[in-house]
Amino acid sequence: MAYSINYDKSELAIAHAKDINASMKDLCAVCDSIRYRSFPQAIAMLDSVIHEGKPIVYRRHNTRMGSRHEIGGKKGRYPKKCAMIVRKVLINAGANADNKGYDSQSMYVVHAAANKTQIAMRTPSKGILYISGGYGYAALRRSDLELARVEIALGRGIEKGLGANVKRRIERMSKAPQLKIKAKEEKKPKPKKAEAKKPVPTAKPLPAAKPAEKAQAAEKKEAKEETKVQ
Repeated sequence: MAYSINYDKSELAIAHAKDINASMKDLCAVCDSIRYRSFPQAIAMLDSVIHEGKPIVYRRHNTRMGSRHEIGGKKGRYPKKCAMIVRKVLINAGANADNKGYDSQSMYVVHAAANKTQIAMRTPSKGILYISGGYGYAALRRSDLELARVEIALGRGIEKGLGANVKRRIERMSKAPQLKIKAKEEKKPKPKKAEAKKPVPTAKPLPAAKPAEKAQAAEKKEAKEETKVQ
């Protein structure tokens, strides 16, 4: 697999994902936010975007974009979907580092990039082409499917192929204020509430018959007996 890394790859742990149905511009911004960070800090940065809804700085592709007070008034957005994709690739790179015998928790993101791979043409249906309203309207109704690619490389920061600029940035990021890494809280099972026993319904006693009704019932019985005798 060809990677856009210009130095020796033998000492690096690399992972990639291709043909991603996501915005290449958002993926570039997410990769910029984790580049030169340590592996735990990069995971913490992505988790803050996914779970806490924190914005990410957009250095490029930020025309007419709003500023965010959480990042000091800089332009940014909340690319949750792309953060989840980059996090998966970063976890794979950490697993590759462990398989090579390195300690992924002490490694740095020395390379993180996103590129556009291919554009699948999607045209409107035949009827829309003819009733679009004239020249130029059909092009506005067309929306192509743009696929992207992400690649991440982890290193120890002491590799021979790394330039002085990369090592300087890694050192600067290590001295920067670190993000708080939240420990995973184990979910404790909730105690079951004791169910209150429902009272068993008892049969209501029949109301006592009134004396007048008793007399009427006796008269009816006598009348029936007389008719039988006759």
